[in-house]
Amino acid sequence: MAENNPFPGENNTGHVWDDNLRELANPPPRWWMLGFWASILFVIVYTILYPSWPVGQQATPGLLGWTQIQEYEQGVAQVDAKRGPFEEQISQMTAEEIIADPGLLQYTLASAKVLFGDYCSACHGSGGQGNPGYPVLADDDWLYGGSMVKIKETLTNGRKGAMTAHATILSQEEIDALAHWVVEMNEGGAGSAEGWELYRAKGCNACHGEKANGVLVELADGEIVSVGAANLTDSIWRFEPGGFESARHTIMYGVNQPGVPETRDAVMPAFGSVAKVDDVEVRKLNDQDIKKLAIYVHQLGGGG
Repeated sequence: MAENNPFPGENNTGHVWDDNLRELANPPPRWWMLGFWASILFVIVYTILYPSWPVGQQATPGLLGWTQIQEYEQGVAQVDAKRGPFEEQISQMTAEEIIADPGLLQYTLASAKVLFGDYCSACHGSGGQGNPGYPVLADDDWLYGGSMVKIKETLTNGRKGAMTAHATILSQEEIDALAHWVVEMNEGGAGSAEGWELYRAKGCNACHGEKANGVLVELADGEIVSVGAANLTDSIWRFEPGGFESARHTIMYGVNQPGVPETRDAVMPAFGSVAKVDDVEVRKLNDQDIKKLAIYVHQLGGGG
């Protein structure tokens, strides 16, 4: 190629394209070569100091003895050292005392927000707004009571609603009449006399109360709570989207009824339950985490 090189005397390889594009044989710049050799030296030093080369089931340990697990554990220890005093206070105080302490309450809510995201948000939404088919926690409507005691009880033991499926008990006309009546009541109406008569005749008042606002029970401490039956007189629907078809579906197929494929599903797991993993008893959440979550949920719903 040299004898056909149109650029004689130039330091090129003789490879020429399109008349003047050629491949030069100049050495790389000095700064580039220094960087190239420095990178090789860096790799050699790094593999000596840190775990690098696979040998059998493990890598070479490196002269510094550094591991990712060790760094992680050190980071966790630093975090625990910061959290320790707060966690100690929480363990020795009641939920009501924590709420009365602004600084400790702020820490508790920040800590519980992480727990809520891990264990609760999949069903109840990141802000407690409730995903489709699950209760809203950001309002003051409580099926089982919104006191700290009842919220902790719900978190610890879980809940499982129940309502009889009436598809084979009531006629279609009666089901439709009750569904229309429920919608009327839910929209703030007084309800027709015929609707009230049917409501009581079919035993609905046994669960939802004589006033259709849920059966209320007074506890020993004077708190008035519901036993889990829905209030039919407010504007809140347990199962979206609400309205006639939603009410009709619930009346027909009930809630958590075995052998009824169309039944409403309303089950909350027990986060204080104990399970065995490899013959070791473990709980989903310990008492401290349940206390913090109870405070968080209590604050979301106004504590009503």
